[in-house]
Amino acid sequence: MVEAEVGKKVKKNENTGRLKWGFVIGAFLVVLAASAMNSPHSHKISTFLNNHKICSCSQGSHKYSGIIEDCCCDYETVDNINGAVLNPLLQKLVTTPFFRYFKVKLWCDCPFWPDDGMCRLRDCSVCECPDNEFPESFKKPSYRSLSSDHLVCQEGKPQGTVDRTLDSKVFKGWVEIDNPWTSDDETDNGEMTYVNLLLNPERYTGYTGPSARRIWEAIYSENCPKYRSGEICQEKKVLYKLISGLHSSISIHIAADYLLDEKTNMWGENLELMYNRILRYPDRVRNLYFTFLFVLRAVTKASDYLEQAEYDSGNHAEDVKAQSLMHQLLNNPKLQAACPLPFDEAKLWQGQNGPELKQQIQNQFRNISALMDCVGCEKCRLWGKLQVLGLGTALNILFSVNNENDPAQRLQLHRNEVIALVNLLNRLSESIKVVHERGPLVERLMKHLPSESSVQQMSVWKRLWELTLGRLNKLR
Repeated sequence: MVEAEVGKKVKKNENTGRLKWGFVIGAFLVVLAASAMNSPHSHKISTFLNNHKICSCSQGSHKYSGIIEDCCCDYETVDNINGAVLNPLLQKLVTTPFFRYFKVKLWCDCPFWPDDGMCRLRDCSVCECPDNEFPESFKKPSYRSLSSDHLVCQEGKPQGTVDRTLDSKVFKGWVEIDNPWTSDDETDNGEMTYVNLLLNPERYTGYTGPSARRIWEAIYSENCPKYRSGEICQEKKVLYKLISGLHSSISIHIAADYLLDEKTNMWGENLELMYNRILRYPDRVRNLYFTFLFVLRAVTKASDYLEQAEYDSGNHAEDVKAQSLMHQLLNNPKLQAACPLPFDEAKLWQGQNGPELKQQIQNQFRNISALMDCVGCEKCRLWGKLQVLGLGTALNILFSVNNENDPAQRLQLHRNEVIALVNLLNRLSESIKVVHERGPLVERLMKHLPSESSVQQMSVWKRLWELTLGRLNKLR
């Protein structure tokens, strides 16, 4: 009889225990479901890292090693020389008056889809509008900034607008020459806009969706299709890898300077975006390194020209500084010893159909250049045009100048090309630095955290779990 009573009590306790744990598990599953349904898609890891200042000690990534494909330098050397020499010099150089001002035609005149809604940007103040709507400061070079109230055409994204504040003593004295690799007419006329690049950093602008995707789809599918595995045509591989590397760099800068919280205007690194767009794809990282070395080779090949150029912005002290920094960049013994020939362009265009293939690829790149007029965000268009011009300048230096003794083949660059080339090299250098310093940390984080979770969510779950356990204790 006693044993029977004890058995009933034990069974009752077991049932009660099951009910209690059933309550716990059920409650926790509800918490998980609610948490998943209310989870925003991005920025959580980035917000946590930015708030807690986690150290990302520059350990570098051992994931990429050996010689960079189709180049003459290895990953370790590039990371070391970029961090110690190139990036510090370039960061200083692009802040000088000569290199921080860029002239560009920002008006939308898309030659590929003229009926597209984005090309209604002509109705905006930065585009060609009737005289009574067209800002007087755009009719001729002037130096007032445009009110942000006039920039409603940037898809409602004020961060996509261009600040036109400018020093009046820039852009004088250089001869304008059209680049055969790009479509823009560089003639100084009323359609050109003058901008201070330091006031318009390359960063997140909110330009996403079908319009942005169509630009990249047109670039890749129509002008620079990915080469097939085992592709033996080196020249076709080069164009694809250059565009892919540039695309990677742009994505890194967007993720590295991202609007994490629009309500509080909090900016920081979106590490999830950086991982999902670039770091999880090794070929995109490799193409970034390739593009960096390609542009670096163009700069070193044009060293005599760049040494003799007049960096005159009207500010003598700053111009002397620019000349000195350029000299240090072109004649740095560490760079010359570590990577004397970043890329060997002499290997290209050697076949019987070399000239024909060169013309084909040149036409494809010109189409890519023209596509920049279809970009529906003013600031994106600015940096797209600048970097495509910089890449076109590199192509011109490496592939259109064969004999310095022949006057017809002698290198000639106009001022805007030099500005674009140096700023592009700096953008690529910054991207290499970010990948080297932040890449390993980001990859470790993403491997240990589900893509839709965050440290903040984990803390919420922990608190709710503790609350549930507290309720369970009260039932005992």
